[in-house]
Amino acid sequence: MVKELIFGHLNPDTDAIVAAISYSYLQNKLGYDTEAVALGEPNDETKFVLDYFEQKMPRVIDKIGKQVQAVMLVDHNEEQQSVADIKDVTVTHVVDHHRIAHFQTNSPLFYRAEPVGCTSTILWKLYGEFNIEIPQKIAGLMLSAIISDTLLLKSPTTTDDDRQAVKELAQIAQIDYPEYGLQMLKAGTNIAAKTAADLIDADAKSFDMGGNNVRIAQVNVVDLPEALTRQEEFEEAMEQSNQTNGYDLFLLAITNVLDSDTTMITVGKKELLPKVSTAFKQEIKDGRLDLPGVVSRKKQIVPPLQKQF
Repeated sequence: MVKELIFGHLNPDTDAIVAAISYSYLQNKLGYDTEAVALGEPNDETKFVLDYFEQKMPRVIDKIGKQVQAVMLVDHNEEQQSVADIKDVTVTHVVDHHRIAHFQTNSPLFYRAEPVGCTSTILWKLYGEFNIEIPQKIAGLMLSAIISDTLLLKSPTTTDDDRQAVKELAQIAQIDYPEYGLQMLKAGTNIAAKTAADLIDADAKSFDMGGNNVRIAQVNVVDLPEALTRQEEFEEAMEQSNQTNGYDLFLLAITNVLDSDTTMITVGKKELLPKVSTAFKQEIKDGRLDLPGVVSRKKQIVPPLQKQF
């Protein structure tokens, strides 16, 4: 069988990398020849997870056309969030928990999308459906991904499926998931040694909203006031990114993973900022909005913005 690569989205988070690893293991058990790869280096949280479970990081690629003719996508489907030459290969499988946008294929494919908190929750289901045993290490990795995407089951994107998956995966991995999860989330919140430019690009996605190119980044912290002392640095980096990449609006959500509150810094065209205010029903003061209880970009940030745009 011809080899295929499996990968998650650009600027990969824990789920993007773990989903590629766990789906590759599953597909290989089912008779496919696959390799998990990544479209970027791991962040601090993902490094913690990989080190904890002694899992080798997949090799990082930026193009695929000369390596394979077919690929499988996890944790994304949108072309703008995928590898640069995605149009040059055939997509045979997709497993995702995001909206479907700017995606089409020339041939039929396997597509599994569910409105759950994490791609790894869907993969947990697929292991069961195909009657493939989940190894202890893979279970630990998948558990970590779900904890990451749901902020230890506190995010509004969390479903009963996610909770059940965490319970069963924690048993397989022999992990006390509340204690481990907090330790893992904290590992990804050390921002002091990183530049503002690196932080705003580490977990960022672009969206077409009413013909405007909107960039939304998210940074998790445990000390929100300390992070906000760098607001001027963030604003300068965001403005530079707007100019370099043609973004009309850049929003940076700084989320406190301990109390589930977010402060959003806004930089972009002045005529677009009132739409942001309307979306979140408050005025922008000092270049930012306070969003108590907001932790999910997918469910709490993007939808109200799309409605306004």
